[in-house]
Amino acid sequence: MSTYIGRALVGGVRAHCVMAAAGRGLVFRQLFEPVSCTYTYLLADAETKEAVLIDPVLDTANRDAKLVKDLGLKMVYAANTHCHADHVTGTGVLKKLLPGCKSVISKDSGALADIHIQEGDSIKFGKYSLEARSTPGHTDGCLTYVLNDNSMAFTGDALLIRGCGRTDFQQGCPSTLYQSVHSKIFSLPNSCFLYPAHDYTGQSVTTVEEEKRLNPRLTKSEAEFVDIMNNLNLPKPKQIDVAVPANLKCGIQDD
Repeated sequence: MSTYIGRALVGGVRAHCVMAAAGRGLVFRQLFEPVSCTYTYLLADAETKEAVLIDPVLDTANRDAKLVKDLGLKMVYAANTHCHADHVTGTGVLKKLLPGCKSVISKDSGALADIHIQEGDSIKFGKYSLEARSTPGHTDGCLTYVLNDNSMAFTGDALLIRGCGRTDFQQGCPSTLYQSVHSKIFSLPNSCFLYPAHDYTGQSVTTVEEEKRLNPRLTKSEAEFVDIMNNLNLPKPKQIDVAVPANLKCGIQDD
């Protein structure tokens, strides 16, 4: 498959997802930050205009705030899937740019936020809500956010497209991650669209069925998965020394 065709297919899937969401009154945008290859997600109720941002990045906070204002939305929550190590979250800045916005993160993350949530809690915006599913393993505080109709889920670093988050720092544990993905994400309907926090290959979305069948790590046995994860020998994230301390304070950096 040529690079052009591959990009066209990704763009086509993304456009389909946006249009499908719009057809049921949900505003949905997938946004990208290229340095850390992070996806930020905007969801809103088209009727009430209440909106949520998932995994905003400091470097693109102004872009996100402008989009929210351009679409006439009211940002009620800026939520992180976990305490990131590869970029500084934009939640702290967005609270200043979009008055009334509250930051959200797992109570198990150890990070500051306006609202701490846990397994079974929901973030409500208009007639929609996102259920928090605890999916530790990459970090202790990882959450997957599932839309109330189970049509889409935002997996953070727990599950990537044909991959998963690393488990060699920040309380990482391969056995825990394996169990989290299989019990909390692969238990969703096969047709559920899965949106990761990152992608490094130009892909934007996958499904439960695809990952259960095609994920080269998570289709293995738990013992095989643990062995794979314990032997990745990955370099330390470039921004970790800045990102983690800042993200523990909602992305507010010391002057």
